[in-house]
Amino acid sequence: MFDIIKDWREQRILDNSEFTHADWLQAAQRIVILDRLNEDELTRLFELATLFLADKSITGAQGFEISDTVRQSIALQACLPILNLSLEWYAGWSAIIIYPSSYKSETTTVDELGIVHEGSQHRSGEAWLRGPVILSWKDAKHSGERDGHNVVIHEFVHKLDMLNGRANGFPPLQVDMNPARWTEIMTRDFEDFQSHHKSGLDRYGATNPAEFFAVLSEVFFETPQKLIDAYPDIYDIMMKFFRQTPL
Repeated sequence: MFDIIKDWREQRILDNSEFTHADWLQAAQRIVILDRLNEDELTRLFELATLFLADKSITGAQGFEISDTVRQSIALQACLPILNLSLEWYAGWSAIIIYPSSYKSETTTVDELGIVHEGSQHRSGEAWLRGPVILSWKDAKHSGERDGHNVVIHEFVHKLDMLNGRANGFPPLQVDMNPARWTEIMTRDFEDFQSHHKSGLDRYGATNPAEFFAVLSEVFFETPQKLIDAYPDIYDIMMKFFRQTPL
C-alpha cells in the first residue's frame, strides 16, 4: 500500500513539473559531463532531479537569488551519483543553502593536549550530518566542466557517506559488495595518496578518508581515466557502488 501511495505521489510530481523535458535538456547541455548519458539515462536523471527539487528546499544566503538555472544545475549534478540508485539515498535532510561565493565558516579543533582552538576558514561547500548541504555558487557554477573538480558532487557524496553516521569514507555499500574489500582498497590507496602525488587528483583528498572518497568521486564522474590511471581498484569498486561506468 505504501509503495502504491509513493508511486502515485511521485507520478503526480512528475506530471505537474514546472520544467518540461526540453527545459531539462537545455540545462543538461550546459553541464559537459552529462554528455555521456544516453537518452534513457537523461530521462531518468531529469525525473530524479524533478523529484529532488520537490523534496529539497534551495535557499540563497547573503541575498543570493535562486534562479531556475541554479536550481536545475544543482539538482542535475546532485542526482548524477544516484542515477542508478534512488532518491532514498538522500533521505533524512531537506535543505540546500547557496552562497554567492566562498563563505566563512567557524571551526573548532582540539589538539593532542586537549586544548580547544577556535578559528574560521573560507569554504566552497560543506555537508552537515542530518543537516543542510551548503555550496558556493561561484564554485558550483563551474562544476561539470570535466576538469576533475566538482563541488556539488563532492558535497553530495559526503551525504551518501553520512547515511551510516559521520563521513568516514565508508558509505552503506550495495548488497553484492564486499565491505572487507572496500576497506582494504580504500585504506591502502589512501595511505599511498598521502605520500604520492597523482596527476588530476586534488591533494585535499589526503586530508582524511572521507575527503579521499569525496575527491575521488569527483574524478570518477568528471575525469574517470585519471582515476583508472591512479587507482584502478578504486575505479572498480566505485563502478559497483554507483552502478555506473562513466568512462
